[in-house]
Amino acid sequence: MTTAEPIVAPAAQPAAERAYAETKARIIRGDLPGGASLSEVTVCQELGLSRTPVHEAFLRLAAEELLTLESRKGAVVRPMSPREADDVVEMREAVEGAAARRAIESGTGALGLILHDLLVVQEECIARGDVDGFVDADDAFHSAVVDASRNPIAVHFTRLLRDRAQRLRHHLMRIEPAHLDVSLADHRELAAAIDAGNASVYEATLHRHVDVLRGLL
Repeated sequence: MTTAEPIVAPAAQPAAERAYAETKARIIRGDLPGGASLSEVTVCQELGLSRTPVHEAFLRLAAEELLTLESRKGAVVRPMSPREADDVVEMREAVEGAAARRAIESGTGALGLILHDLLVVQEECIARGDVDGFVDADDAFHSAVVDASRNPIAVHFTRLLRDRAQRLRHHLMRIEPAHLDVSLADHRELAAAIDAGNASVYEATLHRHVDVLRGLL
């Protein structure tokens, strides 16, 4: 007779990590827009946490340039400038375009299947009006292409750009909900270019796809 292994409950998320993750998500989604004031006391009350972990979270978010800590106002959500937004789009296009070309030239493996699965996810998100889910799948789609390049530098730069890119995506989808369908159509064309092994078409489609983000702010 064997003894069943005890069920171990997953460890609770550390308080500072929870404060960081939830506050960061609100900034990136646009629930806390640029210029909004944010109080440590308010976040403590909303999350049921003590002051220390929330303060640690604010310091971390300030280091990532998502918050500005001011002596009298407390924390202020750092807005993205139009120039910063355009710089993010420019670098994102350059990195992803080069990564897609390398992935196609070296063999994309299962990338096509991954992209088509994400297209289904995005279709389902549109059907139920889940903008946040759509934007997350959008990020996963483009990240999968970069990952397929097996270029660690490209992967690293994509991760550095991710938070700013996600803020732009959320901003666009909130002010222009109709762009969900446009974005999905672009993704279908990008996936088709991967299936066809055509890096030039991928790069041209990507340029049109991200161009709408230029001048957005």
